[in-house]
Amino acid sequence: MTLRWYGGTRRRVELASGTAVWYHSGKRVVPIRWVLIRDPLAEVAPQALLSTDQACAPQQIVEWCVLRWQLEVTFEAARAHLGVETQRQWSDLAILRSTPALLGLFSLITLFAHQLLQGQELAARQAAWYHKRLPTFSDTLAFVRHHLWPVSISWMSGAKDDVVIIPKALFERLTDTLAYAA
Repeated sequence: MTLRWYGGTRRRVELASGTAVWYHSGKRVVPIRWVLIRDPLAEVAPQALLSTDQACAPQQIVEWCVLRWQLEVTFEAARAHLGVETQRQWSDLAILRSTPALLGLFSLITLFAHQLLQGQELAARQAAWYHKRLPTFSDTLAFVRHHLWPVSISWMSGAKDDVVIIPKALFERLTDTLAYAA
């Protein structure tokens, strides 16, 4: 069968499917449809998929899985690199509230950085003892902070006697340091 595949391509695969029940001690029995996928060219490892919708066609189950893949990769990266779903709250409800907020903030920071960079590369901050090939989310967050803070600081500062004028180089060094430390 030829299916819609990753990257908008089409791929010929062999499918086998059937129905069964998913059993776990102490839980109710769940009827499922299983789908085995095999690539006749052996370029992709065989896979097994499960669905609780027994009436769904095997082809549809595979194509839904392909569509979900980008979302699954995003969630895995958010868990591995941002600590999403590992918060230290006392209740499950607090975790359910904070996870969408963290993903939303991650998205906003990414969009802000994309707009500020306008196609240019983001420089990765280096340490003498650690070389990074690519910038991290910390670099992105610091970059956005570094661009947003001076605007809000200048906007809030009026022409008053309690304002202290500092050299621009010192101001930039302070905001750069704070952007990474916060």
